[in-house]
Amino acid sequence: MTIDTRTDASPDPIADDLIGSGVEGGLGDQVQAWWQRVRGGDMGALPAIGGLVALSILFTVLSPYFLTERNFANLFNQAAPLVMLGMALVFVLLLGEIDLSAGVTGGVGMAIFVVLASVWAVPWPIALLAGFAFGVATGALIGFFVARIGIPSFVVTLGLFLGFQGLALIVIGEGGIYRLQVPELLALQNRNLPVWGGWVMLAIMLAVSAATSFWDRSRRTRAGVPNRAISLVWIKLAVIAVVGGVVVYFLNLDRSSSVNPVQGVPIIVPVTLVILWAGTFVLDRTKFGRYLYAIGGNAEAARRAGIKVRWVKWWAFVICSTLAVVSALFSVTRVSSVDATVGRDIVLSGVAAAVVGGVSLFGGRGRLVHAAIGALVIAMITNGLGLLGLPAGINLLVTGGVLILAATVDALSRLRAGGEMRV
Repeated sequence: MTIDTRTDASPDPIADDLIGSGVEGGLGDQVQAWWQRVRGGDMGALPAIGGLVALSILFTVLSPYFLTERNFANLFNQAAPLVMLGMALVFVLLLGEIDLSAGVTGGVGMAIFVVLASVWAVPWPIALLAGFAFGVATGALIGFFVARIGIPSFVVTLGLFLGFQGLALIVIGEGGIYRLQVPELLALQNRNLPVWGGWVMLAIMLAVSAATSFWDRSRRTRAGVPNRAISLVWIKLAVIAVVGGVVVYFLNLDRSSSVNPVQGVPIIVPVTLVILWAGTFVLDRTKFGRYLYAIGGNAEAARRAGIKVRWVKWWAFVICSTLAVVSALFSVTRVSSVDATVGRDIVLSGVAAAVVGGVSLFGGRGRLVHAAIGALVIAMITNGLGLLGLPAGINLLVTGGVLILAATVDALSRLRAGGEMRV
């Protein structure tokens, strides 16, 4: 079996999720091919997008506070840590692996950062790098046990999940909690771009998306790979312009109840989008990304094709743990403090976000944007139920039900695509 690992043959991920088919032809042919893929079980993020729309309508009807300027901005801030953790987990889920320690890894990384900065008076950039170094080291450790020793990732990361909770307590010490006093970091979750900054952000998004799309087309042409209809590029850009324009417009509305206006796109939004773009570029336009998909689809076939499976797994866990520290950073800048519980409860929600968004638990299928959409679905459930005044138990029940439904859809789609039922 031969696996194509040429980056020149890399698909356009957004076109794939919307209409793309991988064959030449007009727009009508592309739509028909996409519909055949959906009927075959490859629905991508469609269920999650449908869930976003349905939940938006439902909570707007049930709560007068849901679709307000203040709650709209709060939803993005609330979802940012979960979006980042969901994207981190995609790198290992694509391999058919899992990292249950991702949340507490980020928590310990933040504990190291705040203790170095607050107790030992280490300059905060160096202290922050030490926190990220812990994430890199943890990912390398997990990769060693999984890829080299052969221990299942569930067992290794479950052990670290339990052990790192104790490590966080040791690092934090008797104080129990430290205030985060770095204005540059607090701005991530507590400051906004100027009104014009949101429109500049949208213009940059359109320019980068257009440049990437036409670059992909030129590479496919040089590689002799069929291109999709050019109309797909314009449809994608139109969708980004319309959806992005609506979001920027609402975020630029004044959401303050005082005389001092509070408006603009939260700074966390462009930061998250930059990381999303970089991660998507790695997965869809580099050999490393294609190796991840190949190993997740069939690890033995990938090994026979010459892919260094161990090293790819190793780096996937390193990336996951590093991005988990970013997720924890988003969390602590939102509450402006660090304690020993940071990251303890979020990891299962991160897995749920990826799966709800359309990332397969069986490996080989999914994208970072799917995890981001799934995280928005879960954040919207939490936000909407909170506005309705329902108890936290209802939130957990609903989130668990959504996860089971998404996993069921994933399993059934594999069956329709020709996979085997596991017994």
